[in-house]
Amino acid sequence: MAGTATETVSALDDLRGQVRGEVLAEGDPAYGEACRIWNGMIERQPAVVVRCTGSADVMTAARFARETGLAVSVRSGGHNVAGTSLSDGGLVVDLSGMRNVFVDHDRRTVRAAGGARLGDVDHETQAFALATPFGVVSKTGIAGLTLNGGMGFLTRRLGLSCDNLVGADVVTANGELVHADLERNSDLLWALRGGGGSFGVATSLEYRLHDVGPEVFMAIAFYPAEAGKEGLLAWREIMRDAPNELMSVALYWTAPPDEPFPPEWHGKPVFIMAGCWSGPLDQAEEAVRPLRELAEPIADLSGPMPFEMAQQLFDAEYPDGRRYYWKSAYLSDIDEVLPEICDRATAGRPSPLSSIDVWALGGAMRDEPEGGSAFAQREAPFLFGIEANWEAPDDDAANLAWARDLFAEAKELSPGGTYLNFPGFAEEGEELLRDSYGASYERLKEVKAKYDPENVFRGSFSIPVSR
Repeated sequence: MAGTATETVSALDDLRGQVRGEVLAEGDPAYGEACRIWNGMIERQPAVVVRCTGSADVMTAARFARETGLAVSVRSGGHNVAGTSLSDGGLVVDLSGMRNVFVDHDRRTVRAAGGARLGDVDHETQAFALATPFGVVSKTGIAGLTLNGGMGFLTRRLGLSCDNLVGADVVTANGELVHADLERNSDLLWALRGGGGSFGVATSLEYRLHDVGPEVFMAIAFYPAEAGKEGLLAWREIMRDAPNELMSVALYWTAPPDEPFPPEWHGKPVFIMAGCWSGPLDQAEEAVRPLRELAEPIADLSGPMPFEMAQQLFDAEYPDGRRYYWKSAYLSDIDEVLPEICDRATAGRPSPLSSIDVWALGGAMRDEPEGGSAFAQREAPFLFGIEANWEAPDDDAANLAWARDLFAEAKELSPGGTYLNFPGFAEEGEELLRDSYGASYERLKEVKAKYDPENVFRGSFSIPVSR
């Protein structure tokens, strides 16, 4: 913030008098906590954090940022690995206290506040055996996930999170609250569907609901790491013809040091077939059988479970404060080269917490929603994900190098594009956006110019303003 210290204190006092939530700056007791997010690697010092209680606070914060020249970043769940919810010297609109969820059973829709987590929405919708497709970690914020696409256990059956977004309340750069749906501000709805968060603050999001659960069948088979060489190619063929009700991820990871894993496998590299069958349960065993019979498993944890529980299975592997660096690349196919790369990279991981994840895509993800979307990467049948996860800052260099070297190899096999929920630190800048948004990029620049012409919402994924 420009001006003298006295002027700054006075401006913040004025802001505190206009909002119901907390206004925090350096020196305030809660400031340090407000600057901590899920990824322990991210250390930034915003000038101001506004913990909003509703849209009125967000509107006031946006006007304050525009008048003072502060860049705005938005914290929903704070789970984007690139740390987009914090900006040095800027203003953070913190929605983490805004988590209300309302289900309209008759209309088969759910409306959630901008700070809601996946688990908040799943809990309310599963009371009616309904769901909308989200990710696979229940603590993730729905807003950031949706604005960058949103993949999870229901993607092949029901599409991306952004495909199921039917409306949103958005605070624009001038502090106005607008509604975006197919009839009003339809260009903004199009942009919010996978085009990122640089157009405003989504204080409320409305989604289409579908019959899901209350139980699904989870396939979770652990194999020796060497099974991945043939197993990944066999999985490619399985998923090529699989029903859309089956979502699957092939993972290279580490056997946990717990039952039911035999002691001789504790801490050893493993190849995992994970899948979620969300169709009729009486068809589940046959549908997931190929995933469970690739080789002799070390352990098979497969079985039916409540969908809400399935959405929480991986929560413990992603605790707050751990250090994370994730990259991704779309793949047009899987050939003999990829298993060799994965096998070598798994053996060379600096951290046993790190994993390589190959997602099967296709199905309903290929279908554009009514009114279209900015999400451009619909045709790739697979996504190659690199998750570098570790504990100690002293290990940063080794883990970053491992992930970046592996990404460089994967990029040689990719037709282009990155899933922007797994973007590393968005080091490539505008090149990353142009490559990932493809044909949508120029229209996104036009929408940006309409709703944020002064680029108030400027961060790691900020769309440049079209002049």
